[in-house]
Formats: sequence, structure tokens, C-alpha cells
Amino acid sequence: MNDFTQLADLAAERLGGRVLEANDDFFAPRTNLLKESKPVFIEGKYTARGKWMDGWETRRRRAPGHDWCIVRLGLPGIVRGIAVDTSFFTGNYPERFSLEGCDLGRYPYRNEKKRLHAPDAPWVEILPETPLKGNMQNLFSVQNENRFTHLRLRIFPDGGVARLRVHGEAIADMTRVARGDVNLVAIENGGSPLVASDQHYGAPRNLLMPYRAKDMGDGWETKRRRGPGHDWVILKLGVPGIIHRVEVDTTHFKGNYPDSCSVDVCCVRNHIVDSTNAQTLPWEEILPKSKLKANHRHIFRGIRHTGPATHARFQIYPDGGVSRLRLFGKPELSAEADKGLERLNELPKKQAVRSFLNCCGSRQWAEQMANRRPFATQADLGAAADQCWAALLEKDWLEAFRHHPAIGGKRSEARQSSKASRWSANEQAAAQEASRETLALLAEENRDYTKKFGYIFLICAAGKSCEEILMALRRRMTNSPETELHIAAEEQRKIMRLRLEKLLAS
Repeated sequence: MNDFTQLADLAAERLGGRVLEANDDFFAPRTNLLKESKPVFIEGKYTARGKWMDGWETRRRRAPGHDWCIVRLGLPGIVRGIAVDTSFFTGNYPERFSLEGCDLGRYPYRNEKKRLHAPDAPWVEILPETPLKGNMQNLFSVQNENRFTHLRLRIFPDGGVARLRVHGEAIADMTRVARGDVNLVAIENGGSPLVASDQHYGAPRNLLMPYRAKDMGDGWETKRRRGPGHDWVILKLGVPGIIHRVEVDTTHFKGNYPDSCSVDVCCVRNHIVDSTNAQTLPWEEILPKSKLKANHRHIFRGIRHTGPATHARFQIYPDGGVSRLRLFGKPELSAEADKGLERLNELPKKQAVRSFLNCCGSRQWAEQMANRRPFATQADLGAAADQCWAALLEKDWLEAFRHHPAIGGKRSEARQSSKASRWSANEQAAAQEASRETLALLAEENRDYTKKFGYIFLICAAGKSCEEILMALRRRMTNSPETELHIAAEEQRKIMRLRLEKLLAS
């Protein structure tokens, strides 16, 4: 959806979000920031410290500096936009704020607070110092493709914020979903709504939430249809795969549940799916029109379709409300990858090292991965890959960077095997479709980047257009060398994980 507020709040308390600490919360506690309820104002209510406020409020600052708090996201992922709500803060809201993000890897985060405050903590600027208005919901879109586990909200110089909402897309923990029965469209696995015919009473994102709906308002509900047709929503699966079971839950919907429903799927890669093309995609029906009951959890088994799905279209007839939709299945490549993992485990060490070098150009990383075999599962392989990468020295990271061609540049610019070169070409396919002028501009700015940082601009380019890559390059040019090195290393890790999947499938 173009409106980022339609996406899940990654910091929501019900999804595990938590305010870890703040330098000050004299007038109102920091825990209010993530409360699910909308802020309220109670006339005449005071505490021993002053006026009761439904938010986080610091004391009046009498010395230089600013106030801050740190939030642990309930769902690590990519932030698409934030809402800084200053409702009822009129003469006491901050003049400005800024936002930073940090990725501490997988939960549980060992030595969490110590690592967040370390001098070399990988904090990345998401939004610079930006003015705020009082007594309103301040909305800010975010253009940053990094994965974050924690955020640091700074307010200048002091004051109160009622609520913080962090809208975005979760990134699935592949060590958890690589095997077994997985809800491929779940919010926690990266599922998200793209476009819907109507959402008058309830947002489509509610369909994908992990917990049971608490009431009718916690589902997707359309207005009463007075003409022909029916309502629908199109969803992006967080984890592409083969669906074998569909669950449609109409809990709490009694006089307003849909008469029936159906589900279609399609496989669309490296293309933007939106309202302009959603209905013309090559949809395949996996659940024919089926009757529904009021206030009931329906389970449809024996679902079959011809190949992996990336998107789903959920249709209700003619209108009404549904609390949850779950699409259970096996993640794509799992069956083939199991065979690939077996082959990888059995390779002689020299061949295994060469295979791993196709995924990441660090000799040290490839040697460590070859030594850690055999891997019992794909999840174990991915976890080992991340651990080995995180433990490398800077020189090993730089060695890996040198094995990549500059985006938009010649393949001969990097030391790659033929297999790695083909993978690079596929990953950069969308970028290569740009005009000659745009590619030339990207090459020129890539050279400027290399002069500043000493290595080529690295980004996980799969599915990204040349224009998107160029925007990311320009944003990152402002980073310090320390910050940029960690961002580039994270992009290399993403590329490495994608290539491990390709390795197992080849």
C-alpha cells in the first residue's frame, strides 16, 4: 500500500515491542510510548510530579543536550514510515526529533544494553533532526532498506511524545521457518497487504496478525455493498512457498460475516504489484468459492497448486468482516534445498570452499563454513553463515566486497567465478533495465563512493530498480566510514544468504 500506516507497527507491544530505557521520564513514563490505545487527556488529573499525561514526558532541560529513549522492535524488519504522535502536548512537545536504527542480529540479544551503548555500535541514521508539531500525529516516510532490531528516538531539547508507531515489513527468521508448517503470509514472517477493494471498518493488516482477534475492530471489515461485485484484498507472502492449508477465522463477526470466500495465488518476482496491475496478474485458484459461518474458525485442507506462490488474493462475497487469514505451507526451495544440503555436506573440502566462495568472496568465511559441516538443516546453514560473517575481521569483509562488480559496471571489474557472475547478473537485472544515461550516472557516483570509502557501493540489488539504487547510494554517501562499513557488511550478508539459497537449489 502507498500509505505506510497500513503496514504493521513493528514496535507494537502485542508483537513484543518494548521501550528498553530512556535518559529521563520525570513527568510521564517511557512505557506509554508503545501503548496500543490512542492517547487520552483527563482534565484536572495530576500526579505528585505534575499534570498527568498519556505519553512519555521529560523534565524541562536546564543544561545543553537532549533527551532520548531506546526501543526494541517486536518484529525486526524494514521501517517504511513512523508516526510521532504528540496528541495533547501543546506547550510541552519537543521542537525536533531524530531517529536511528541498529541491528543486533537474532533474538535473544546477548549483552543488549552494553552493545547498544558501545562506541562501535552499528547505529544508522534513519531520519535526521526534523521539526515536530504539537497536538497532532506527525507522519514521516522512511527510505532505508536496512533491517533493524532497535531504534533510538532523540527529542530536542526535551518535552513529551504521546505515542510512537513504527510501520514496516518484518523480515522472517529463516532459521525458524526453513522447515515445517509455516504461515507464509503472517506479519511476523514478512507478509503485508498491498491493495484492497475496501477497508471501511477494519484494516487488512489485521488479517495477518499472530494473535487471536480481541474484538470485531481487530479484523478486516468492509462497508455494506449496495451494488454488484464483491470485496477482496491482495497480500504479499512474506515467505514464498507451496500452500497446503487455508484458515479463515470469522471470530466476533456474527451478523456481518461474509457469505463465502475464495483464495487465488500467483508467482510474481522482481515486479511491483499495486492497484494498477493487481487484478491482471496470472492468478490460480487454490480455494474455490466456499461457504462461511459466523464466529467460526474454518480450516480448508488439501490445497493444491502448480508452483510456489509469492502473492495471494483473498476474496469475500459479497462483503463483511474476517478476523484472521492464515496460509500454511512449505517455504519455497525447501524440498530441493534439502537435497542440495545433502550434496554440500558430502563435497570434499576444496570443492566445498569453492562453492561457498560463490556465495561470499571471503576466503576465511568459506573455510570456516566448509569446516563447520555437516549442517543438519537449512536453518543451521543460515545461522552458521551469519555467525561466521559477524566474527570476521574488517579485512575479510573488504575481501568479500572486492568480489562484487560495481552495479551498472562491467563484470570484469570483480574477481568472480562464472557461477557468481551469473548470480550477480540476475540480482542486478532490474537495475540493468535503466536508460544508458541513468546507468552512466550510477557508475559515476559509484566511483565517487569508492574514492570516499575505498570499496565499491554494495547493496542487495535483487528486485531494485536503478533509480532506487541510486537514491540509496546518495543517502549513504553522507555516512561516516565506520557506519558505512557496517551497512555494507549487512548488505553483503543479505547477498550471501540469497546465494546460499541458490547454491542449495543448483
